[in-house]
This record gives sequence, structure tokens and C-alpha cells, in this order.
Amino acid sequence: MAPRVAHKTCNLCEAMCGLRITVDGDAVGRIEGDPDDPISRGHLCPKAIALREIQDDPDRLRRPLRRRGRDWEEISFDDALAETAERLHATRSQHGADAVGVYLGNPGAHSLGVILGLSPLHAVLATRNRYAASSLDQNPKHAASVLLFGNFLRIAVPDIDRTDFLLVLGANPVVSGGSLMSAPGVGKRLRALRERGGRLVVVDPRRTETAELADDHLPLRPGLDGLLLAALVHTVLDEKHTVLDEERAAPGPLASRLAGTPSLAEALAPFSPEAVAPRLGLDAARIRGLARDFSAAPSAVCYGRVGTCQHPYGTLATWLVDVLNLLTGNFDRPGGAMFPTPAADLADLARLRGAPGHLSQWTTRVRGAPCFNGEAPTPCLGEEIRTPGPGQIRALLTIAGNPVLSAPNGAALGEALATLPFMASLDFYVNETTRHAHVILPPSWSLEHDNYEILFHGFAVRNTARFSPALVAPRDGQPDDYELLTDLTLRLAGREAGTVRRAAIEAIRRSGLVPSPRRLLDWMLRIGPHGDGFRPWRSGLRVRDLEANPSGIDLGPLRPCLDEVLPSPEWRIDLAPEVMLAELDRLAREGVPGPRPDAPYQLIGRRDVRTNNSWLHNTRMATKGRERCTLIMHPDDARREGLATGDRALIRSRVGQVEAPVVVSDEVLPGVVSLPHGWGHRGEGLRMGVAQRHPGVSVNDLVDDAALEPVVGNAILNGVPVEVVAAPGADSPGAAGADSSSLL
Repeated sequence: MAPRVAHKTCNLCEAMCGLRITVDGDAVGRIEGDPDDPISRGHLCPKAIALREIQDDPDRLRRPLRRRGRDWEEISFDDALAETAERLHATRSQHGADAVGVYLGNPGAHSLGVILGLSPLHAVLATRNRYAASSLDQNPKHAASVLLFGNFLRIAVPDIDRTDFLLVLGANPVVSGGSLMSAPGVGKRLRALRERGGRLVVVDPRRTETAELADDHLPLRPGLDGLLLAALVHTVLDEKHTVLDEERAAPGPLASRLAGTPSLAEALAPFSPEAVAPRLGLDAARIRGLARDFSAAPSAVCYGRVGTCQHPYGTLATWLVDVLNLLTGNFDRPGGAMFPTPAADLADLARLRGAPGHLSQWTTRVRGAPCFNGEAPTPCLGEEIRTPGPGQIRALLTIAGNPVLSAPNGAALGEALATLPFMASLDFYVNETTRHAHVILPPSWSLEHDNYEILFHGFAVRNTARFSPALVAPRDGQPDDYELLTDLTLRLAGREAGTVRRAAIEAIRRSGLVPSPRRLLDWMLRIGPHGDGFRPWRSGLRVRDLEANPSGIDLGPLRPCLDEVLPSPEWRIDLAPEVMLAELDRLAREGVPGPRPDAPYQLIGRRDVRTNNSWLHNTRMATKGRERCTLIMHPDDARREGLATGDRALIRSRVGQVEAPVVVSDEVLPGVVSLPHGWGHRGEGLRMGVAQRHPGVSVNDLVDDAALEPVVGNAILNGVPVEVVAAPGADSPGAAGADSSSLL
């Protein structure tokens, strides 16, 4: 049989690049960008090659593993699922529902099977000990959407292709491809912005790849985003640059939706540019000028991401991003912040299910930390395992996650996982987290099953839809995520049910009558904004239409739809919710923590275009070439500590210490150091040969798990106080100006 060219959407980051992949039998060959994809237009990054490398990786698990002491044995999927269900059921029966914990990792957000299969499992387990990667990087954004728009999945994204002014805070989309903004080929899009006469301003403590393209880079210290945003909103209110001011424009549909402006203005009184300028290190005139230019642009949009979420005022800063867009009229209009209208609308489904999201309804058992949207903060997971008492976690299920590397104080979390009476993991690697499991259930890889990026189409900068069928068959019938989660859910439900119902559930499990992800997706498309509403006489989008258009279907640019997506015609967008006014008061009283005498540097993370967190580190693509896990340090700081490029530095925090090679560069502010996220592949029991040869160190061994943002309990991974000195035994020449090209 001759080789064929198949189509697939890359699931390795939020950009959703369309791919053309050569397949010869069961062998995956050439991978290239699909020029006919309506959103990525042929763009792809080096990560795409990892799809093939993971497919062929000899370390990838194809059969379940069961722990036997310090060794593993292969078992059947039936035995692995039966043991997992029995152990989880026994834990619940003996110790209560909250004795079982569930952790969802970032890769699960890219899997239709996980998204569809997880809710029924949560319903059966009924535990409050639910954790996810979202409490490490994005819950503040979801909380802002709950407060303003009544739905945690109503995320307004920058209409980047039509805007005249883009203000970016704490984000590096040129490398990430966007975050809660799916925008493949961001570099090209930003260059197009400037070519059409637009302006790009980037606020970041590091001169990132995105900042390199900007007209203006404002290098603020970590955690000051909220202070700057408060001053910008203060200015547009004070100088009457808002949609509510007659001098600017007659009241329109957006203005009629806004409420609470007088209370907001009063709360922002302490944050005039003149008052905050010394703390920001900027001239007041520059702050006012930025606010005026943003307000006066034909269209403008403010976009903040990870850097604005991962500090002590994360929810406040994220909320102020939306407030700035709303007040200046740069909302729900071309070139501003707009809501996508995805073909399968998860936000609307959440509304129909009566689960549009909520702030804290309960707190964690040990610390009393807020649990946003029914999810406990991941930094609390370790203490909930270690601390005895009712509700102590005694069994844990992890799904596509590696919290030992991604969560604060990962070393301590790993020690806690090692004490669990039972742990199971859905994962196809024995990594830093799953090595503590008693059973590992490996799902098929994305090239081996159908997929649809149902979450990230809802955050895309253009409305498109693209279905990704399986390219090759999984070896020995390896099940996908959905099959594993559904089978486990039915087994648990059967153990919870009476005799008659148990028999019925078992019959359903064995019959194959459970709706497939393809069938469920078809239902969601039919009730979505582009569907037929189950009225056969109307035309509407179906899965069969996506299959007939393998490069995807273009549903058009983002369009104004505010009245369609708000909870009701009476809904008013409250610009002065009490919780945010309290946060403004806290910011005015307490300020933003800065460096300490015992920890004079602030640590920030960074992304690399070749990798996504710790996902891809067992591939040659992600690890070849120069050393990537390095500490970037300003020349003045390096000189003070007697360090040069290539030297090894010891980085210490309250909770741990690591050593890393130094790169001296003025791309970071003095007093700021940067270490990338996702590395640290060390320890006994791993089965990741490539990653173990390029281990790096985990930045999260330095992040304090005791520090939480108070509104939603988000981890504070940005601006971590650290000490940096020459590593013991290092022979440092102290030549801070040494050439850094070998490591950069």
C-alpha cells in the first residue's frame, strides 16, 4: 500500500496547528504544516515533530503496570481497571468519599476523551479533593469571567488580527502560541499588526521573544501588573476616556450593561499614576500616556496571562485586564476583546448543566484555602495526604499530570505521594509522579485515536472547527482516555449500586452501548451556535461535515455576541464586586511583596518553543542542542555574586535549593532571575531514558507551597524570593561579561 497523507490537529499546545502527516502502514513519517487550515495557515513549530517521537518512543507504556515492591509487572487492562476500581471503592467505603483525591494534568485539556469522560467519574466519586493544573496557572482568569460574565468558560480573547493596539502583560505568546488565546503563528500576526500601523506594548520583567517584536517594552518587577493596571483604569476613569462618558461617545449597548462604576472609581482613588509611579519605576506621565494612547486607538485590547495570574494579586490583575477593555469600549467589537462562538460551546453547556462556575463554596480541610469552582488548590495536595483525620486523602488518581514537577514544593509532594496506601495513574510514562503509583493505566497516544480540541476552539482568535481522526491503530487494541475513564466509572458505579442496578451497569459496560466521543461531539455540534438544533429541516454543522473537510472549516472572524452569551437579558456586568474591591483595598494597604534581605532575587519561569511543561522531555526534539535548563541573570547581579556564563549557581528558597548553569544576559531586570518550568527528571524508578540524560532541575522545588493567592488559592509561581550564590566547589572566574552564546 502506498503512503498516504493524513490530517491531524497538533495537541501539544493551545495553538492547535493543522498538520499534514505522511503515514505508511502503521509508520508515521513526514510532518508538515497544513496550508489549508483556516487558523494556522501552514504554521507549525518544532513541537510537532514530537508527535512522531512519542508514537515511536520505546519508553512509552503500551500495557498497564502493577507495582510489586520496587518492581513492576505487566497486567491486562481488565485486571488493572478492576484493581483500581476495587481499591478506590474500598477506600471510599472505609474512610468516606473525600478520602479519594483526583488530579488532572494539563494534557487532559487537549483530549476530547478526558474532557468527556471526567465529569461522570467526578460524579461517581463525589469527592471534594479535586485538583488540577488550572490552580497553578489560570484559575484567576476563570474567576474574573465568573464575576463579570457569569461563566468560568466565557473567556474574551484578543481579536489580534484586527486590533490597532495590543497591550500584553505577563505573556510570551510568540513562544507559547497563546494561552487562553489560541493563535498559531503569533509572531507573524504581531508583525502584521505593526505593518498595518498598529502598536504593540509588552509589560514583562524579561525581554521575551514577544517583547523583542514590540514598539515598547515596560520591564516591571514581578507582581506589579495589578498596580499598573489599577493606575491605567484610574486614568481612563479620571480623564473620562470611557464608554460611559458623553464626551467620548453616546451610550451604546455595552455602556448599558456596565454597573458599579462609581464604587470602582472610589476604590481606585489611591492608584493615580503619580501615587504608584515610584513603586513601578515608571514616570507618571508614561503611565498616563499609555492609558490615553490605549483609549484613543481606533481599536485596542489588553491581554494578560500566566504572569498576571501567578502572583499574590492574580485574580485582581486578571479582572482589571477585562475592566480596562470594558471601560474603554474595546470589548465585543472587532479589534478588541471578543468572545469566540465555537461550534461545540462548552461554556453554554456549562450553563445548561447549571454549572457555570462559582467562587469558594467551601475551603480545604487542613489550611482552609478557598476551593474555586469545586477545585482545591494543588499546593494543598501534599498536606491533605500527610495530615491525619476525617477527609485525609488515602487514595489518589492522577490523569495525564505530573504535579511533582509542576506543583509548588514538588519534592515534598513526591514524599507525600510515596506514603499513599493506593495510587493509580492514567499515563503512558513512568515519570516523577507516576513512579509512586500502584497501578498505571496507559491510554493510546493522540495519533491513535480521534480528537477534537473542544476546549481551545473556545479560546481561538478565529472561529474554526477541525476534527482529527486516528491516523494509525493502537498496538494490541490499547484503549483511549475515554474508554479507560468510562470503564472505570462504570465499575465504580456498579460497586456502589444494589444487586439489580449493578447487573444493569455491568451489562452496559460490557455491551459497548456507551456513546462514543464522536457521537457526543456530534450532539454538541448540533446544539451549538452553528448546529441545526436537532431540527433536520435546518442545515447545521455535524461531525460528518468535519470529516469531509479534513483541513477544517472556517466559521469566520470573531463577531459581536455579548447579548447572546451573557446569562440573561437583565445581566449587568458588575465592575465593583465586593471581592475585588476588597483586593484593591488590600493592595493599597499592603502593597506588593518585594525582595527580602535573605532572598534578594525574584525568580520567574519561562517557556521554550520546543517543549510544553514537562510533556516532551523524553524526545530528542526537546532536548537536543544547547542546554535549556539554565538560570538567566542580569550582568550586575552576576558580577555581584562572582558568577559568569557557564558557572553553576546555587539557588535557595524557603522550601528547597537547586543548582543550575548560569547565563548572563540583560534580558532580565536587575534583581530578577529566570529558570524554566518542567525540568527535574531525577530520582529512582523513572523509565524516561532521554529525559534522564537531560534532567535539568525543577524550578518548583523552589516554589513555596505555603503561599497562595487569597481569592481562588492559585499558586504563586511568579516572583519567588530566592538567594543566588556560586555553587559549592564551582571554579568561577567571576567574569560576568563572558560570552553566553553557548548556553543561549
